Amino acid sequence: MNKILIVEDEPPISNLIAMNLQQAGYLCECAFDGEKAADMIAPGIYDLILLDVMLPKVNGFELLEYIQPMNIPVIFITARTEVPDRVRGLRQGADDYITKPFEVAELLARVESVLRRYRKTERFLRAGDVEIDTESHTVHKAGQPVDLTTKEYDLLLLFAQKQGIALYREMIYERVWGSTYMGDTRTVDLHVQRLRKKLGWEHCLHSVYKVGYRLDID
Repeated sequence: MNKILIVEDEPPISNLIAMNLQQAGYLCECAFDGEKAADMIAPGIYDLILLDVMLPKVNGFELLEYIQPMNIPVIFITARTEVPDRVRGLRQGADDYITKPFEVAELLARVESVLRRYRKTERFLRAGDVEIDTESHTVHKAGQPVDLTTKEYDLLLLFAQKQGIALYREMIYERVWGSTYMGDTRTVDLHVQRLRKKLGWEHCLHSVYKVGYRLDID
């Protein structure tokens, strides 16, 4: 059963979200400020975090930076509808963004979608006819082994976990190379080109203008 942390400073909203998620079969815990949430979060405890932006003590953007190295999926839930806020959250690596007020059915659909993409408890991750063994770090396409470098494998794993989502180059670079993006796109672009060629993904690993890349597998 998936366990979700709700980080929301308004108890009525937090309790409403928790009630609906529990009715849908999820385990839930709540934190009402960013500092408390940071104390609760550790690798392997939560399958998903629902995160408000405007939080006491530590805001949602700062908390997201803390969460990122743990590879826990995050959905922002906030009343802030400004485009720069949404862009900032997605560039920092949030998996989705939903604005208040929202319909419960939409929230549940987004939660299910993100959890389905991650499938963290499964050893094997699939993207079309490509199978990734996350324990042995091996890759097969249509049953045949594919030889990837370490960075190509990390890049593939990121795209497979976030299928259908446009990923900013900044986020790709920081996730795969583990350092701050300095604006040079050549490293990311060259690795994407090699990955496309090795997997035959010229028509499904798309360039997204002024953003980065998106993997769409039918």
